Amino acid sequence: MTRSKTSVCVYCGSRAGARPAYAEAARATGRMLAANGWRLVYGAGDVGLMGEVARAAQAAGAETFGVIPTHLLSREVGKRDLSTFVVTETMHERKKVMFMNADAVVVLPGGGGSLDEFFEVLTWRQLGLHEKPIVLVNTEGYWAPLLAMIDRIVGEGFAEPSLRDFVDVADTVPSLETLLQNRLR
Repeated sequence: MTRSKTSVCVYCGSRAGARPAYAEAARATGRMLAANGWRLVYGAGDVGLMGEVARAAQAAGAETFGVIPTHLLSREVGKRDLSTFVVTETMHERKKVMFMNADAVVVLPGGGGSLDEFFEVLTWRQLGLHEKPIVLVNTEGYWAPLLAMIDRIVGEGFAEPSLRDFVDVADTVPSLETLLQNRLR
C-alpha cells in the first residue's frame, strides 16, 4: 500500500487519566502532527486522550484516520467527522488497519488497551516484521515502570538487548517531534 502522506499512529487512553498533563500532551501531539503535515491514525474515539489528540489535530488542520470496532462505537463515542472513519468487526482488525496505515507508532499514557497495542507492535518489531519507529511519550514519567520492566525482561534473559533498542522514549512532545522528524525522513 502506497501513501503519499506520512502517517503517525497514536495509541492512548480512552480516559483522560489522573493528571492534566496527560490531556495537554495529547493536545500538543495533535497540534504537532498537524504542524508537520502528518496524518493522525488512531482509535476513532471521541473520549479521553483519544478525543483530545483528535480534536487538537483537526483544529490545527491535520488529516485524521480513525478505526473503531463496532462494539466500541457507543462506548468510545465514535468520532464520525474524521477525514477517514473506518468501522471494523473486531479489535484485531482495528489494530491491523491502524498499524498498516502508519509510518510510526506513538504511545501516549493509557491503560490495558494501549499496553496491548504497544506490545503487539513491539513483538512484531522483535520478530523482524517491521522497522517502524515505536515511541513512548513518557509524560511525567508515566512509562518509567514499563521501561524498567522491559529492562528486567532483557536482564532476566527473556529477550535480547535489542528489544529495548526498538523503543524510543520522548519525555515531552517537542522531543517527540524532533525524534519523529529524524526517523521519518
